[in-house]
Amino acid sequence: MANTPSPCIDVCKFKREGHCIGCSMTKTQKSMFKQLKKDKHRAAFVEMVVTQQKMLGQYKHWVPQYLRKCLKKKAKPVQAVRDAA
Repeated sequence: MANTPSPCIDVCKFKREGHCIGCSMTKTQKSMFKQLKKDKHRAAFVEMVVTQQKMLGQYKHWVPQYLRKCLKKKAKPVQAVRDAA
């Protein structure tokens, strides 16, 4: 079972040209993450989302929310998230 939680922080409002204002994912990306079964693939996906957030800007609120989610699920956050904190 994959341990890396979804980058979704339960905001789910797609107002930034199709990107969620909570996590930056598009609806397609959200569907793709759900299909990933291996933890290394999920971790790489989260790293891609962090890079995407940096490019899009206005996602500083995401890191503390995602870290809280990881703590709740007893999952170690990927390095890119720890670096952004």
